[in-house]
Amino acid sequence: MALAIALFLITVVAVLFQFLSPWWLTPLASNWRQMDDTLTITLVVTGIFFVGINLFLVYVLLRYRHRKGRRAAYEPVNRKLERWLLLGTTLAIVLLLAPGLFVYAEYLKTPRDALVVEVLGQQWQWRYRFPGQDHKLGQTDTRFITSDNPFGIDPADPNGQGNILIDNNELHLPINRPVKMLLRSRDVLHDFFVPPFRARMNMVPGMVTTFWFTPTKAGRYEVVCAQLCGIGHSNMRGYVVVEDDASFASWLKTQPTFAQTMAKNGAGGDALATQGKLLAQAKGCIACHTVDGNAGVGPTWKGLYGKTETMADGSTALVDEAYLKAFIRNPTARVVKGYAPIMPKIDLTDQEVAELIAYIKANASAGQPGTATQKPGV
Repeated sequence: MALAIALFLITVVAVLFQFLSPWWLTPLASNWRQMDDTLTITLVVTGIFFVGINLFLVYVLLRYRHRKGRRAAYEPVNRKLERWLLLGTTLAIVLLLAPGLFVYAEYLKTPRDALVVEVLGQQWQWRYRFPGQDHKLGQTDTRFITSDNPFGIDPADPNGQGNILIDNNELHLPINRPVKMLLRSRDVLHDFFVPPFRARMNMVPGMVTTFWFTPTKAGRYEVVCAQLCGIGHSNMRGYVVVEDDASFASWLKTQPTFAQTMAKNGAGGDALATQGKLLAQAKGCIACHTVDGNAGVGPTWKGLYGKTETMADGSTALVDEAYLKAFIRNPTARVVKGYAPIMPKIDLTDQEVAELIAYIKANASAGQPGTATQKPGV
């Protein structure tokens, strides 16, 4: 009797929670209302089975409970019941799968006039690439991937010279225009997901996956990685800004082309620090460490060089080249007071370590030494 009452209460509470829950889907901001409809169908079908099975168990527990002078009959075969169960299960599976198959087919059927955007995922940051004025993306190959060419664009391909590169986590898109997303990963499995768009897709190393959507509401929407991709997974975030055509075109004009980026990276200035900046981007350091003083998963590099840090054991250390080299090589050997040792070891050559240190030193004068508390690692 107690088990029957418990099952009944669990069923009632679960149903009420679905209607009274404070957690609802984010407002839809794309053309994919079909996704919401498919989710609703799934919830209804599984909900009916959940309620039906639990109420059936309650009935069985009450109807065939132990009573003096009576024993439940053992019936190993019931053809009529089996036929009803087979029919009901088949119908439920069709209702669950059929709508999803139709929606998924539309999900991959990109309109001809769609704007093409390539997304490159890497621990733990996003990068984007647009075709140039010729509306063609240049060919890519892992042979060409370097710190200043993270997409691996073939320098000899004329179609790639005018490609527009977005080397940060913010993507702008025009409103009410179909967008075809080409997704690539440089390292591990990622997933590009903007919840209000109801659009997402796995990014598998060695493959190019794709989907499309049409943003229908102007605004700024957060991008998250929906696959556990490493220690910095929770910080792999970005933004999609949906705006009118004029604003989008104006923003796009301010972004560098591949040819401009390569020319800039090869020109003058502090070459070591420049390479360090590119290396920090290529290795994903900028996903955890800012250079503008804002908080991140790791310490900001703004004003870091020359500071005196207090360690968890009460000792202090001056942030100089020896300190930085030791932390880069073994980031968990010493822990800054108040923070956990979460930075992973990254295999770097001596030259690459020197480049990173030069870049950190280049940001030293931007901050006030000793004014900020730092997390362990660099």
